[in-house]
Amino acid sequence: MSTPARKRLMRDFKRLQQDPPAGISGAPQDNNIMLWNAVIFGPDDTPWDGGTFKLTLQFSEDYPNKPPTVRFVSRMFHPNIYADGSICLDILQNQWSPIYDVAAILTSIQVHTYSIFNSNVDTLHFLPWN
Repeated sequence: MSTPARKRLMRDFKRLQQDPPAGISGAPQDNNIMLWNAVIFGPDDTPWDGGTFKLTLQFSEDYPNKPPTVRFVSRMFHPNIYADGSICLDILQNQWSPIYDVAAILTSIQVHTYSIFNSNVDTLHFLPWN
């Protein structure tokens, strides 16, 4: 049966194949368009440079109105990635919009790996703690 979510995921997959973002790949599992496997390659000049990080994306029939559940399968040390592989990322939670497609989700996760390199992070050391 072809539902709106499944049609949208087929469109997302076609777009990802035709115009893949650098350092990212993703595809639905065999016989299940609602469950995807993805790979993000570690961004250059980061602690993850040269790494290959696997993820799963589980979509519901409410997609694109609700975000997928995304988890790292590969272990990843990052302050916004929990031990179970789930990701603290605003677009996967309260900032979700139906305009995001699979490519945008994966690109946001890839870019998110840069966030620990905030140039102001060292100032936290000097904050007074009560």
